[in-house]
Amino acid sequence: MKFETLEFDVKDRIGVLTISRTQALNALNAQVLTELGLFFEELNSKIDLCCLIITGSGDKAFVAGADIKEMSAVDKNSGAEAAQKGQKVFQAIEDCPIPVIAAVNGFALGGGLELAMACDFIIASDLAKFGLPEVSLGLIPGYGGTQRLSRYIGKAKAKMIIATGDIYSAQKAKDWGLVAEVVEAGLLLEKCMAIAKSITKRSPLAVRLAKRAVTDGFELNQAEGLELEAELFGQAFSSEDKTEGVNAFIEKREPKFSGK
Repeated sequence: MKFETLEFDVKDRIGVLTISRTQALNALNAQVLTELGLFFEELNSKIDLCCLIITGSGDKAFVAGADIKEMSAVDKNSGAEAAQKGQKVFQAIEDCPIPVIAAVNGFALGGGLELAMACDFIIASDLAKFGLPEVSLGLIPGYGGTQRLSRYIGKAKAKMIIATGDIYSAQKAKDWGLVAEVVEAGLLLEKCMAIAKSITKRSPLAVRLAKRAVTDGFELNQAEGLELEAELFGQAFSSEDKTEGVNAFIEKREPKFSGK
């Protein structure tokens, strides 16, 4: 499937998806959201990728936010519908069975930060900036920001960031636990590819099961989370990958995982 606002490349079972609206600082308009939704519908039906990296085109922005011109025509009813559309798309990203890395190369504001938080973890350029400035426009985050940010960094910091609308450095975001690592701007994709390559060496099935255990378990109490972990642990033990991984370890060789 061809897209007008997205670019997609694959190498060594690693996908790189680029939001490509450079002149608009990769702002999220209706077309971008629609194409992202279609992309993940198609991606989730495939299992040939081991990891996906999402980034923005150019060197100024990951995604600078929503398209303000489009938003000016939105009223109460269409606003709720727009939020639900964005939430559905970003939930599809969070639900993607393979790890999704946000390579934040510049501004990740509003919907851009919400997109990054829907990924499994964020690797940021040292020039990246983060924030949810919607209150400056008389709005609030609507694509999951009020919910995911508090789960990332706690309610107090989330309320401060949302209520002030201030913009923060990549290092501050890392200090708060929002960003996993900060690297020099010129090394961002190289770092993300290195992490992705490490993931491709592991059992694809085990990686998917582990992601599900962490993601789904986070919404459960500890006892329920442990029950889920035990169930998924049992599934891993019945897999071909487990047999191959154990045999490869005993035989002192590199495993050849099938993802089954």
